[in-house]
Amino acid sequence: MADRITVTLHHLVSLMDSYADEMLRERHGVSFSQFQFLSAVAELQPVDITTLARCLFVTKAAVSKRVPSLVADGWIVAEDDPHHGRRVLLTLTPGALQLVITAGGGLDDQFTALFADPRLGAEGIDVAQLNHQLETLMELVTEKGIPE
Repeated sequence: MADRITVTLHHLVSLMDSYADEMLRERHGVSFSQFQFLSAVAELQPVDITTLARCLFVTKAAVSKRVPSLVADGWIVAEDDPHHGRRVLLTLTPGALQLVITAGGGLDDQFTALFADPRLGAEGIDVAQLNHQLETLMELVTEKGIPE
């Protein structure tokens, strides 16, 4: 393991993503990538493709390309926005919403349990405090902007 926080954080997130992907595939038949997409729609619905792309940090083309298969698989409903001619609004089907709730809760439970491991100290890690600190770090990084 490297002595640099940047490398350690990146490695941790990569391991967590891999674990989440394996768990979601085994228990729910979806990839972590699909779950992230559905979770973002759940948070924002009804959501247009442009807003969803911004939220997921991908292009509108990437979102547009993915939508038809999720519609065909019964996860998403895509409808024309009655107020904007070319805008498409996305919502989750009831089954997809249940998947996001159930699978998301399972992932949270699995990761939260790790923070209570005694190897992290007698009291483990305060999950609420850690979440707040991570959110603050994301805001601080966002404030810095992207270097040119």
